[in-house]
Amino acid sequence: MKVFVGVTLEPAQLARLRDGLDAGICYHPAFDDAGHMAIRDCEVAFGNPPAEWLVNSPKLRWVQLESVGFGEYASLDWKALGKTLRLSNLKGFFAEPVAQSILAGILAHYRGMARLTQLQAKGEWEGDTLRPKLLTLAGASVVLFGYGDINRRVAELLAPFNCSIARFGSDWTRPALDQALRAADIAICVAPHTAATRGLFDRELLAKLKPGAMLVNFGRGSLIDEEALADALESGALGGAVIDVTQDAPLPASHRFWRCRNMLLTQHTGGGTEDEIDRKIDVFLANLGRYRRGEEPLGLVDFQRGY
Repeated sequence: MKVFVGVTLEPAQLARLRDGLDAGICYHPAFDDAGHMAIRDCEVAFGNPPAEWLVNSPKLRWVQLESVGFGEYASLDWKALGKTLRLSNLKGFFAEPVAQSILAGILAHYRGMARLTQLQAKGEWEGDTLRPKLLTLAGASVVLFGYGDINRRVAELLAPFNCSIARFGSDWTRPALDQALRAADIAICVAPHTAATRGLFDRELLAKLKPGAMLVNFGRGSLIDEEALADALESGALGGAVIDVTQDAPLPASHRFWRCRNMLLTQHTGGGTEDEIDRKIDVFLANLGRYRRGEEPLGLVDFQRGY
């Protein structure tokens, strides 16, 4: 068996992977022409190779992504490709760090930490004038849109604050969501990119949020109409936003989000941890064991459902 590795690794991590594989490794994290040639001779891949490489790699049988997202592969013909190839993602892998990032972002806004950081960088003292603007999270009304591993963990982290929580999973309806948003202090979006969620938080839906509410998006950038959100923040209709994912990444310098008032951009770092790569190796090796035993890998992507 040959294994294509497209994840950037430190020498010790690569050595650990070689020890755990007992197989030939084709290490090409740059996804260059040599990597394109190499993957065509591999049975297994670890990483996120370009989508077209999957179509042109007839020996490939399983790909372990190093991400939860798989949008770049959704447009492939999986009715045909799926007869010989399986794709698994890191479902649930980022739940703890992302949930903590969500809570940190909300508290940074509520307790003025984002503003205080800006003031410190400029050497300005606002002190007593800022105090009356600070909020507490206790008893807040929260909408969790998307109720997978991440928002389930968010609900647990919010428990000590005695928040009122409305949960919206895969069986959500627009009337119920509209009603919940009208009462929400905070709306937290951690939903996948599907036909139903694409562009959902448009100008009309954002207007359902009560004045001063906060929008948090750690799901997919496609969920949000970014111009509508920027307008709502600039007008003061919304009190703040914590945004980890955007339609384009990195954001161009001209994007309005860089200059929006009460906007906290976390630049898709929400799932990061110092041991992230090592934990990804753990997942891959565990799933490789399942693959070798003829079992389905954990995190198998269902392209018909879209997640």
